Amino acid sequence: MIHAAELADLLSGRIGSLTIAPDGALRPDDPPPGAIFPGSFNPLHAGHLGLQRAVVVMTGQPVHFELTVRNADKGELPLAEIERRVAQFRGQHYVILAAAPLFVQKARLYPGRAFVLGYDTAVRLVDPRYYGSAEAMAAAFAAIAAANCRFFVAGRQINGRFYTLADLTLPAGYESLFIPVPEHLFRRDISSTELRAKAVQE
Repeated sequence: MIHAAELADLLSGRIGSLTIAPDGALRPDDPPPGAIFPGSFNPLHAGHLGLQRAVVVMTGQPVHFELTVRNADKGELPLAEIERRVAQFRGQHYVILAAAPLFVQKARLYPGRAFVLGYDTAVRLVDPRYYGSAEAMAAAFAAIAAANCRFFVAGRQINGRFYTLADLTLPAGYESLFIPVPEHLFRRDISSTELRAKAVQE
């Protein structure tokens, strides 16, 4: 169980991350080795688990989920909501809590790690509008490269078409940071938004 004091330490920056082991044990600033799969996991679904397995196959290394408790657009999650989402992983997976919504912040938290993301997240990652300027984006990618981080990018179906890493214009000089997840290893035409809408209807 997560306590308010531990969440306060995370949100204030006194700790950078809080890992919750499958048995519920808490580990401040001690993320397990392997790639990091950030997300909101509302809900955790078969697409997330399938992409996790695909990157494990590609790398031979574990992939751990990171629940971002502070979103760049939506603010901070309340403790009760964090606990609800964390409960989805209990007994099966590590989940790391972090208050670093930007990948340049994550690169500082997890140097040398790979990040796992879908096409829709990658679109925002390589769009200068999300940084304020092309110069700011270039500075962010310079920091990510200096931290020796990289990205595994899975394709996604949008409006009937399946988009992949090949459809993106990557930042010049940083193309090698991006690794496509092949469609034969992972493709799940499913979204958290659709699952939430279905749950409401039921």
